[in-house]
Amino acid sequence: MIRPAKISEIPDILTITHACAIKMQKNGIFQWNEYYPSKEAFVKDIERDELFVIEEDNIVLGTIVISTLMDEEYKPIKWLTPNGNNTYIHRLSVHPDHQGKGLAQKMMDYAETFSKENGFLSVRLDTFSQNKRNQRFYEQRGYQKLGDVFFPKQSEHPFHCYELVL
Repeated sequence: MIRPAKISEIPDILTITHACAIKMQKNGIFQWNEYYPSKEAFVKDIERDELFVIEEDNIVLGTIVISTLMDEEYKPIKWLTPNGNNTYIHRLSVHPDHQGKGLAQKMMDYAETFSKENGFLSVRLDTFSQNKRNQRFYEQRGYQKLGDVFFPKQSEHPFHCYELVL
C-alpha cells in the first residue's frame, strides 16, 4: 500500500535511504551521502504532504516524494512543458532487501497517476549520471532526458533531468 508518510516513520525512512546509499556506494555510485537525503528534507516533505511510503505488513519498504516545487537548479533546463503545473519526483528509494520486486515501479505508477488525475502537465525528476540502472528505469517508463544539473554537496558529476509529458 502507498500512503502519506508519518513523522514517526522518519527513523525507518532514514534506515532505508542509508541502506540504499551503502548499496550504491558498493556499486561505485556515489549519489547519496551523509548530507543527502537528510532528516530535515524528509521533515519538510511531510510538512508539505509530499512524502509517501510503500508498505507491506505495516513495514515501510520505500519512499517517494511527489512535489510541486521546482528546485532552483532546474530553472536552466529546457523542459518539454511550461513551468508551473508540474510535479517533481525526489528521493525514490526501496530498501535493498526488497529491490527487484516492482516496488519502485508501483511508486512511479502512483506518482504518475496522481499527477495526471490532478491535472498536472508532466512529471519531472533528476537521476545521477553515474547511475545507469536508474537512467534505464526512467527511460523505459517513457521519460525523456533533457539536460544536466549539479548538486555540489552530492557529487562533482552531473544529474540528468528527465520529463514525462502526461
